[in-house]
Amino acid sequence: MNCHGHEKRASGPRSRPALALSVLVAALLSLIPWSGTAVAHGSVVDPASRNYGCWLRWGSDFQNPEMARLDPMCWQAWQDNPNAMWNWNGLYRNGSGGNFPAAVPNGQLCSGGRTEGGRYNSLDAVGPWKTTDITGTFTVKLHDQASHGADYFLVYVTRQGFDPTTQPLTWNDLQLVKRTGRYAPSQNYEIPVSTSGLSGRHVVYTVWQASHMDQTYFLCSDVNFR
Repeated sequence: MNCHGHEKRASGPRSRPALALSVLVAALLSLIPWSGTAVAHGSVVDPASRNYGCWLRWGSDFQNPEMARLDPMCWQAWQDNPNAMWNWNGLYRNGSGGNFPAAVPNGQLCSGGRTEGGRYNSLDAVGPWKTTDITGTFTVKLHDQASHGADYFLVYVTRQGFDPTTQPLTWNDLQLVKRTGRYAPSQNYEIPVSTSGLSGRHVVYTVWQASHMDQTYFLCSDVNFR
């Protein structure tokens, strides 16, 4: 994204529309998490977490009204709080102490318990989120821009019969399919997962316990088991 707000003019003051556009672009740039500021953290990029997927599909076209028809769950998320997508890598809570059900109530799992002042609340919305096709053996890929490392990852998958298009996600709906050991600080992690007996639409729920402090990421990825 380029901003030409400092371009010299031959004469006359800047027009109001041009000034308004310049302010808007500057505001958007200030929200982008990869701009070298301290807000860079991470998220699951494959299968894409809900807000990362929305940013990936619509970040360059987020005001397109066609999103409401083509991708309604992302549309409601953009309308609720665009910062949930611009800051796709900031969905975490500090100080959970490993007691995740206490920190993240049922129905609020995808927003990390309405963390960050409710920025990510739209990710708890029940409905037909876009899915990634996977098989029973798949790999969770996580991008860690800040190289926090991990004490461990927990990967859950919803039980067979749970319908995320009509039911809010609860801890009782999840089956733990992978617990890892430590990961040294890096920018990319891969977590191999094996399941059996799953088909159709599910949610993969990844809990990332970062190593640099008691900081935990709670990440929903919508999938379709083929």
